[in-house]
Amino acid sequence: MASRVLRGTAVLALAVALAGCGSGSPEEGDVHGTVLTDPYSVPDTELTDTDGEPFSLAADTDKRLTLVFFGYTHCPDICQTVMANVAAGLTRLDDADRDEVDVVFVTTDPARDDEQALREYLDRFDPGFRGLTGDLDTIAEIGTTLGVAVEKGEKLPSGGYEVTHGTQVIGVDSDDSAPIVWLQDTSAAEFAADVHLLLTGNS
Repeated sequence: MASRVLRGTAVLALAVALAGCGSGSPEEGDVHGTVLTDPYSVPDTELTDTDGEPFSLAADTDKRLTLVFFGYTHCPDICQTVMANVAAGLTRLDDADRDEVDVVFVTTDPARDDEQALREYLDRFDPGFRGLTGDLDTIAEIGTTLGVAVEKGEKLPSGGYEVTHGTQVIGVDSDDSAPIVWLQDTSAAEFAADVHLLLTGNS
């Protein structure tokens, strides 16, 4: 994994890949996320979205950039903070940029996070955010492929499990590759700046 903030060729290559025929790319630009020297390949394994329909992170993410986060609705702190920063960051984008971005929340506590629970949780941040649930072992396998550890702990009286999960946000492009991640302390302003830079090539 490359350094937390990168300059030059790595950022340039990523911006060009995402921007396509956009308005150019930065000669010198910073991203607050971490550009991966070896991007993750996004698996086509199907989960279930909040409408009860099959959803694959590879086949069904058709925007130029999809932000993927693994968490759970009963999380007392970090998940809410990350999702709030993502949501607030996207409100800072203009309509053209915002239309090119999706957000997908994959539960790590499917025993409690059914379709309705996920929908109610995500609507607090943005009704357009997608939620996915499914078998925990399958979710853990997908997480591993994307560099996110998901580990099931002891069973809770409520029926769920104590789940330890990575808190990074994964950036997925339209080629089913994940070339960038953001850590849990990324601010709304940093998300907005990075997304704009990656989509347009303009800092």
